[in-house]
Amino acid sequence: MALKAVHVSDVPSLDRVPETAALDLSSQSRFLREANKVDDEPKKMLVIGHRGSGMNVVQSSDGRMRAIRENSIRSFNAAAAFPVDFVEFDVQVTKDDCPVIFHDNFILSELKGGIIEKRVTDLNLDEFLSYGPQDSPEEVGKPLFRKTKDGRIFEWKVENDAPLCTLQEAFKKVDPLIGFNIELKFDDQIEYKEEELTCVLQVILKVVSNYAKDRPILFSSFQPDAAILIRKLQSTYPVFFLTNGGTEIYKDVRRNSLDEAIKVCLAGGLQGIVSQVKAIFRNPCAINRIKESSLSLITYGQLNNVAEVVYMQYLMGIEGVIVDFIPEITEAISDIMGPAKEGKGETASVEEAKAKPHFSQHELSFLLKLIPELIKS
Repeated sequence: MALKAVHVSDVPSLDRVPETAALDLSSQSRFLREANKVDDEPKKMLVIGHRGSGMNVVQSSDGRMRAIRENSIRSFNAAAAFPVDFVEFDVQVTKDDCPVIFHDNFILSELKGGIIEKRVTDLNLDEFLSYGPQDSPEEVGKPLFRKTKDGRIFEWKVENDAPLCTLQEAFKKVDPLIGFNIELKFDDQIEYKEEELTCVLQVILKVVSNYAKDRPILFSSFQPDAAILIRKLQSTYPVFFLTNGGTEIYKDVRRNSLDEAIKVCLAGGLQGIVSQVKAIFRNPCAINRIKESSLSLITYGQLNNVAEVVYMQYLMGIEGVIVDFIPEITEAISDIMGPAKEGKGETASVEEAKAKPHFSQHELSFLLKLIPELIKS
């Protein structure tokens, strides 16, 4: 098995792996059925590209985290070159009601030697698109900077840059076979009224309705009211509730555990949960409760860049992973699930068997004990 991602054997450096993250009705049902299918065929494990071909961590020494600008058309199509099922990206709505793709709540630039920041939702579309590289080579965009969780500010430089984009552009310019996991992005520090959420969601749904065509779509949100509302406003596309599962604590208790996430899904008629992978390994019994509730389960987080951890989730019945290191993880999953090559006889079968990981019961037990130690922080 060609495991080129971060490995469990690299435990001392694991903490430095950065954090991460239109189905028609019949295909939605197939997605949910196949994810839980138990028969002789290996079940499908979805691979979802985080912010396209991986998030940017501008201060990272790992070049993969600065390869292509996240949440850009270039990043989405780069991910589409690999066997991924969806690309995940964050959608916010500008002041003039245009859904744009951008992760951070604030956009940072430089003016007269100082850093200025503006809330994305306070910008109109033209101002939003004036940041970063421009489509026209004659135009120069405002320089982009990024603030880390500890308050440090870095210039947002990547090896392969690309302009910021709108949701409509993504539908028009990204490989139509690639699904979109549209994260409905809202500020954790703001309490939204239902009317505010409804207006934002309706603007997003209008673009989806006009341009999705047959593209697989999956909505998700950390904002529980937004997740419930998007489900009420449409019944065509599945909706998943995003949760840290208790790895971080919020004022809204619905965000603070996997059990609360289950309650949100059942109360709102949602189809599944996207959980921080740490929460799953800290509370593996929750997987059964999620399955018993007829909900699907996908994970995100830095540990999903570790091939062995992804394999453990496959064994545990988790249906999909959101990842940054797409070439490495798609290769690892292909090795796990790949069928025996036809016409190659016994030699091919032996080669396939060698390619797939074989863990003894003792090794599996060790991994299950090791992973909780890795995620303590």
